[in-house]
Amino acid sequence: MSKNDVGAIIVLSTGNIPNQILDSGVSTESDISSELIESIFFPKTPLHDGAMIINGTKIVSAGCFLPLAQKVDGLPKDLGTRHRAGLGITETIDVVSIIVSEETGIISIAKAGKLTRYADAE
Repeated sequence: MSKNDVGAIIVLSTGNIPNQILDSGVSTESDISSELIESIFFPKTPLHDGAMIINGTKIVSAGCFLPLAQKVDGLPKDLGTRHRAGLGITETIDVVSIIVSEETGIISIAKAGKLTRYADAE
């Protein structure tokens, strides 16, 4: 998705996501596959703008609304809502978010309210 500038937010959880967030999306309870992930985030599909929640080996929900980051001091102004949402959920819940920029294809990782940009396979 990064190579094709397809945006995404994937939240890796341990079953600790509040029902309010899970219920804002569509329940999937599906096995993880690259084809399903790519299909969900394909541009202009109904769920592509929301977040995908993964718990263990299952995609639990997709198209979810996340809380936006409250601590935006030092956050580059060119980062949009997708990054603020991926970062925001990590400010209050112990999860990791993987964010793919739709504009640049840059992959970022958010954890504990901190954003690391330019992630790669390593």
